[in-house]
Amino acid sequence: MARVVIENLSKNFPGPKGEPITAVRGVSLAIEDKEFVVLVGPSGCGKSTTLRLIAGLEEIDAGTISIDGRVVNRVEPKDRDIAMVFQNYALYPHMTVFENMAFGLRLRKFPRAEIEARVKECAGTLGLTPLLTRLPKALSGGQRQRVAVGRAIVRQPKVFLFDEPLSNLDAQMRVQMRAEISRLHDRLGATMIYVTHDQVEAMTMGDRIVVMKDGVIQQVADPDTLYHAPANQFVAGFMGAPPMNFFRGRLSCQGYTLFFHERPGAADPAGGWRVADDATARLKVWVDREIVLGLRPEDLSLADTGEEVGRVQANVDLVEPLGAETCVYADTGVHRLVARVPPKAAVRVGQTVTFSPAMGRGHYFNPADGTAIR
Repeated sequence: MARVVIENLSKNFPGPKGEPITAVRGVSLAIEDKEFVVLVGPSGCGKSTTLRLIAGLEEIDAGTISIDGRVVNRVEPKDRDIAMVFQNYALYPHMTVFENMAFGLRLRKFPRAEIEARVKECAGTLGLTPLLTRLPKALSGGQRQRVAVGRAIVRQPKVFLFDEPLSNLDAQMRVQMRAEISRLHDRLGATMIYVTHDQVEAMTMGDRIVVMKDGVIQQVADPDTLYHAPANQFVAGFMGAPPMNFFRGRLSCQGYTLFFHERPGAADPAGGWRVADDATARLKVWVDREIVLGLRPEDLSLADTGEEVGRVQANVDLVEPLGAETCVYADTGVHRLVARVPPKAAVRVGQTVTFSPAMGRGHYFNPADGTAIR
């Protein structure tokens, strides 16, 4: 397998009037040998373009891509020793499963015996042995996706590239297939680069996750770090479902204690939400200034009603029972929020409820540029 190094990668596409539209801007990233890296972000963030640049399916405007120590900017896709799994499977409808999986090897003039051995071994790994004589039209979506993955595996490339391979599958099949791909990575010890817009896929599959926005990398980290120590407000809001709640307010100081006020004009320090002691030192310079507080839905718990210090009152406008938990969407009059509460909590639409924020798990952001305050 191989290490992939991307340095200052940029790509522009022509707009409707010939103006350049930037898809990827100054991306630098090192993907280690045998690592599973996931590129994630909203539609149009540049993740698929980055993958296609690595594959050689798009021309690079600036920067370099190295695979196993060799710069491949001007190397044809077929000579980069990569294998790509596409969103639409890209199977030949007139070929059987065996023929689809063997096609790339036949193009490279591999001996017939080796082709048969590789395909049968891979089919056994992916549970495709009973399907080798079928045409794609006789397969389910999950089976077709396994064939596409198998076609890549038999190549035994240096790098595997996955471009949103599960987006056409139903929810249950997506869960099954992402588990299969993760197990496959562990078994093969392969270098894999995986693109998705689904942050749940990213969190459950990647050794490291690359979060992108507008063609720029926002943060590269392992799933736990991304969730608990996001670099900025975009990453904090994108990673997590439901997303993090953001409250724009102001800090005040009473003695050695800081308070966050959801309503910036509030004058009484005792009426705010008490900031955790371990955050006081880094937040003192923000006293009497606007700041953004981030709280994840699980950090807002139901509390007894009343006008107690540090409580959040909100009017419920949507309740989503999910079995193991219930998501409650509510409005404080200043901000909208969503909270995860126990499944049997007695909460109804139109009711005013009181939440207790776990301020010790709060995140703070600069409202000017969204960067996390460390």
